[in-house]
Formats: sequence, structure tokens, C-alpha cells
Amino acid sequence: MSITVKELAKMLNLSEAAVSLALRNKPGVSTQTRRKVMDLADKHGYDFSRPSKNGMQSRHITFAIYKRQGAVVGETPFFSELFEGIEIACANEQYKLHITHIIRGDEVEKKIDEISYSDCAGIILLGTEMQTEDFAPFANLKLPVVVLDLFLDFIEYDCVLINNVQGALIATDYLIHQTNKQPGYLRSSYSIGNFEDRADGFYKAVRRHGMSTSKSIVHRLTPSVEGACADMLELMEQGEELASCYFADNDWIAIGAIKAFQQRGKRIPEDIAVIGFDNIPLAAYMEPALTTIHVPKKYMGEMAVSRLISNIRSGAHTPVKIEIATSLKKRRTV
Repeated sequence: MSITVKELAKMLNLSEAAVSLALRNKPGVSTQTRRKVMDLADKHGYDFSRPSKNGMQSRHITFAIYKRQGAVVGETPFFSELFEGIEIACANEQYKLHITHIIRGDEVEKKIDEISYSDCAGIILLGTEMQTEDFAPFANLKLPVVVLDLFLDFIEYDCVLINNVQGALIATDYLIHQTNKQPGYLRSSYSIGNFEDRADGFYKAVRRHGMSTSKSIVHRLTPSVEGACADMLELMEQGEELASCYFADNDWIAIGAIKAFQQRGKRIPEDIAVIGFDNIPLAAYMEPALTTIHVPKKYMGEMAVSRLISNIRSGAHTPVKIEIATSLKKRRTV
């Protein structure tokens, strides 16, 4: 049987009201007192999932956005749609949503402590930029966690992400079928798990068509429109060999490269065909409209919430990996 509020109060020589406020992260006690209460409660196995005095468990979910450098995660249409799905699903289940940003090297442990001591039932952790070592500070977290937009072999959390290998394979296969050419690769200069999986899909498609992967021309470009355009212009000025068709790690890279090609008089898709990944809104309105891989971003957010609430309610946890299928959006750049 876990320790009670009354027993904690006696051990700490505090009132039951003060201990209750500390456990529920309510105002009225000092930070030092709150930490003493939480540390002792944790040490003696206090049941943090027990109902509060009004008979209700916490109805708050935290959406934690983790940034290593911010080169990929930011205020973009991709993450706006992802958040919209999370927001809708939380509202449907009558959970309140709290957003917090965790920046690598910026008092990460303190941020995690704040979440632990808050009235939070579980966490959706945006792991797009995370690597295995970034999960170490989360090891002692006693709350259910679902990692969104990332899967790593050595983390014991539920993961909800795109099937990146499938999407890149579909895109590259279509590119080869349409052009009958060896595809090139517009690869992000910033490496994340999603892009590594897309590389696997790209090279798998190349091999399936009996082509040598070593013959695919690869350009490393900054994963933004401006950065990719500037990088590609510089490569062309240096006389880099160009492919007649390309798969790009994401739409931003694809759009930036297309701008550079057009500035140097290349026709799209007659001279160079390009296919992107993500289907951001801009892809449909550029000229010519970008052929790309559609990602059901809102659905990803909804699935993350669904899995988290299931874990909150059951109290059980067997980690699962949920991959969301992608689809080809045919437009005019291929």
C-alpha cells in the first residue's frame, strides 16, 4: 500500500493541506517545500495517479516540443497541422492541453521537473530532432509518454511516426518510372532520424530498379527554402554535375532547389524533375505545383493522443511503434 498524504505530512512536520498543495503543484507552498514533498513521496511510493479530492484524475496533457538546434522543428505548416490534430483529439476527450518547449542544454532537467510536479496526466513528446542520448533526463519520469515523429531502437516509449521508408520508396519509384533516369538525391545537410529513414527508402527503390546506388548524384542542402536555394546556386556555380531528376528529403529543400534551377534557366520538369516529401500547403501553389508525398499530419497527432490516453487509463505499458502510411500526390514537377 502506498504512502498517504497524512503520513507524508507527519514525516515532514507539515500540514496535510501544504502536502496536498505540493503534490498537486498548486500555489501556496515554496519551491523548496514542494521539492521535499515530491522527493519523499517518490521515495515512499506515493501513488501519483490516485484521484484528487474531487474524485477526478488529472485532465491535463503536456505537449513537449524538444529542440536540439531548431533546424527542423519550428513554426511550420507541418507542425501546425500536427498540433491541430493533438488539440482536436484532446478536446474530444475533454483533456486540457499545455505546451512547453524543451531546448537541449537549457536546464532540461528543470523543465522535466516542472512537468513532473504539475497536474499532468501524460506527455506527448515531439522527438523529431532528438537522438538517443537526449532521452536520458526523461528516464525517471513517472508519467506516461508517447514520442511523436521519431522512433529509436533503444527507447522504451510508444512512438507514433510517418512510415518514412515507404514514402521515400514510393516517391523514388514513381520518379524512375516517369523519367527512366537514374535519380539524384537532394539530401538534408542536417541529419535526423526521419531523413535517415527516407534515405533508406530512396536507395531501396534505386536498387529495386537494378541501378547502382553509387551512381546517384547527391547534394547536401540546408532544409529550408532560402538555404536550399543558396546552397544549390553555389553548387551550380562550382560546376557540380546535375541529375535529370531528384528526390528531396522534404518540400522545403525541393522548393528551394527548384528556385535555384529556374534562376539558372532550367525548365521543371522538362530539364529536371523533382519530387518532395510532406505536402506542405505551399507545394500546391508554387509554379509548377510540386509532386510530393502526402503525410496525414493531423491524424498523426490524433493517434498520439489516443495512444497516450489509452496508457493513462489502463496504467499498463507495453511499448508500441505506430507507423502512419503516406501517399503520392501527383502534380507537375515530375
